[in-house]
Amino acid sequence: MKDHEMKEFLDEQASKYNAMDFIELDPILIPHSFSKREDIEISAFFSAIIAWGQRPSIIKNARSLMERMEGTPHDFIMNASEKDLKNLDGFVHRTFNAEDAKHFVRALRAIYQSGGLEHLFLEASKKGERNYKSGLNSLRDTFFQLPHEQRTQKHIANPEKGSSAKRLNMFLRWMVRKDKRGVDFGLWDQLSPSKLLLPLDVHTGNISRELGLLQRKQNDWKAVIEISERLRDFDPIDPIKYDFALFGIGVNGGLA
Repeated sequence: MKDHEMKEFLDEQASKYNAMDFIELDPILIPHSFSKREDIEISAFFSAIIAWGQRPSIIKNARSLMERMEGTPHDFIMNASEKDLKNLDGFVHRTFNAEDAKHFVRALRAIYQSGGLEHLFLEASKKGERNYKSGLNSLRDTFFQLPHEQRTQKHIANPEKGSSAKRLNMFLRWMVRKDKRGVDFGLWDQLSPSKLLLPLDVHTGNISRELGLLQRKQNDWKAVIEISERLRDFDPIDPIKYDFALFGIGVNGGLA
């Protein structure tokens, strides 16, 4: 398939899946239930962090987590006492448990006391950098400045060790992209969608290889850079809109 044909195909598929009915079956449903900016950010962050496994389970557990935060995640993050944090006792999604959640609350409180998540990425962004790797590194470094259990570190991806950082890149897509389709929020308008990276997973990786867009066999950081650069050939301003195309095709039967 020639490049102009590939672009036409990807644009068509992105438009098909980047629609409001996408929300109902995706973890992005959770932040869409809030209206306050900080509530959207925090609920989106937690929903993205636990976004592995079956989507119904992710949505169910993300909703449970928000309920344990009394339906006001930002207020809970900023004001919960150690006694209040017991609301999180018993929470578990895969390997993410109550102790992990409690550390996330404490770490996010420190981040919001210093300006918030968007401010962190803005401060970390380097002039001329083609993506938000420095922001992801800064997030991880900041998150683990407070005392924590070693096991909790696995829940914040480390690109420096080759992680694809799928869930964090998905969170950034939610926060940065704005295209009037009503799916992504576009709250962080000081960050450019041109620097976003594909939330690479099994589905998007397999479809990208079938289409000849990705040569690397592992779904790691190098693959993320490779496929994201390729997608910029088709839309340098908003390359990660094609996440909808690749993921939609992958979860709906593939190319056959």
